[in-house]
Amino acid sequence: MPGLLLGDEFPNFEADTTIGKIKFHDFLGSSWGVLFSHPRDFTPVCTTELACAAKISDEFKKRGVKMIALSIDSVEDHRNWSKDVMAFNNEADSTLPFPIIADDKRELAVQLGMLDPDERDKDGLPLTARCVFVIGPDKKLKLSILYPATTGRNFDELLRVIDSLQLTAQKKVATPVDWKPGDKVMVIPTLSEAEAAALFPNGVTTKEML
Repeated sequence: MPGLLLGDEFPNFEADTTIGKIKFHDFLGSSWGVLFSHPRDFTPVCTTELACAAKISDEFKKRGVKMIALSIDSVEDHRNWSKDVMAFNNEADSTLPFPIIADDKRELAVQLGMLDPDERDKDGLPLTARCVFVIGPDKKLKLSILYPATTGRNFDELLRVIDSLQLTAQKKVATPVDWKPGDKVMVIPTLSEAEAAALFPNGVTTKEML
């Protein structure tokens, strides 16, 4: 994504949302954050994604992660769409548990490299791709995933990578392929054997390679 790399400070943009105007860094406070974008309000794939995100929002809250979505329509459209999303979850009396950013001028989509050149609206304008940004409490970008507009996300995978990011931010470890919480982790290779022994008194196992 042009201009936004892992480790960069995430832009402290101002935006209108379904909970009013926000300044992004103030919205995050000292929390982790996940910003996920959507091509358009009221579209089928986007509705299933928001419904899934709403259903598992407690899992993000449990991890200290604030959620916020973005779509290229107005706040009024977002509010009406939110009702559809909760109705899809058979929770029509409930409120969507996270805000949606209005980006009807596509300014944020351009700034954050979110536009999908292959998918366009009826006016020929490019739709927003399905981006996921995970931002740390230090306001730096920790993870970015970019899906085309035609492919829905896997929120279980998003929770899994957040678990890995939070673990590896605190401990000198890395997580191997298909890792899940509770699985074995790897000591980072820059640690000496003495440092590893001091940090992991229960011992580590090694595997001999050819």
